[in-house]
Amino acid sequence: MLKVLLVVVLFAVATYYLIRVIERRGVARPVRRRPEPRQHRPVAPDDDEEFLRNLDQRRPHPEDPDAG
Repeated sequence: MLKVLLVVVLFAVATYYLIRVIERRGVARPVRRRPEPRQHRPVAPDDDEEFLRNLDQRRPHPEDPDAG
């Protein structure tokens, strides 16, 4: 029984030190990516100031007799 306990303890110590060595070398660390820079662009058409500014020019008005 004492031999089994000694083997288990030695295995636990060896595993602990093996994990510590792997962590120090950086093998087990996940790769950290840099966040991609956010593009500053409108999310929807109603957020686009130029779209809103030109909206009346693009759409024909019902009051306009020249509108087709």
